Amino acid sequence: MTSLSVNLNKVALVRNTRHLGIPSLTRAADICLQAGAGGITVHPRPDQRHIRGTDVLDLASLMKAWPEREFNVEGNPLHNLMNCAQDLVDRGLPLHQLTFVPDTQGQFTSDHGWNLPDDAEVLRPLIARAKGLGLRVSLFMDAEPGAMAAARAVGADRVELYTEPYAAAWGTAQQGAQLRRFALAAQAALAAGLGVNAGHDLNRDNLAAFIRAVPGVSEVSIGHALIADALELGYGVTVQDYLRCIDEGHA
Repeated sequence: MTSLSVNLNKVALVRNTRHLGIPSLTRAADICLQAGAGGITVHPRPDQRHIRGTDVLDLASLMKAWPEREFNVEGNPLHNLMNCAQDLVDRGLPLHQLTFVPDTQGQFTSDHGWNLPDDAEVLRPLIARAKGLGLRVSLFMDAEPGAMAAARAVGADRVELYTEPYAAAWGTAQQGAQLRRFALAAQAALAAGLGVNAGHDLNRDNLAAFIRAVPGVSEVSIGHALIADALELGYGVTVQDYLRCIDEGHA
């Protein structure tokens, strides 16, 4: 089955517009986990526009009460990600996966994957450092089947397929072609010995079709659409509906 990891960046973004500490990230995480989410994801950017270093510590502390769920921290390993990971490990706090994302500082949102093999020499020692901390490493990648073996060659355990092109094609004549592209990328990743994650602009409309067409998806990381839905429906109901979409995709 496919695990749902809830990205809480947008909850922090709203919280940061005032100095009242609301909405609470730990409360949001706890409700999502109670509703069945398989994990929590955060992306602490250097400018702290949403997730702050203290948020990472607070959420990792919360995850101690959920030992069967996973904490995924994503970001650029050339910026603040590795120091964040080292701090959690040194404190003995839960951290299961690092997702390496090739964002520039101040980038609006993640919009492309690593370029392999060109980025291999940069990534290889960073992946080795993360695995030395006992962490699983996922590389944020475009759905290019030919790049999957190169991701495995630099030491990655998984890839997270960047799904915005699929989401943008949803409901258009290109939808089927994009699904086939992602299916081929996932097949190539699995053949190379990689696990497959996916994320970016997945939502309740397009998620089931993606899961149905793309083989072996271990995890979907969903933030923007899920938090937007939660503003109307509440965290718990929203998580349960995303889990329904996943189940529908596997049916």
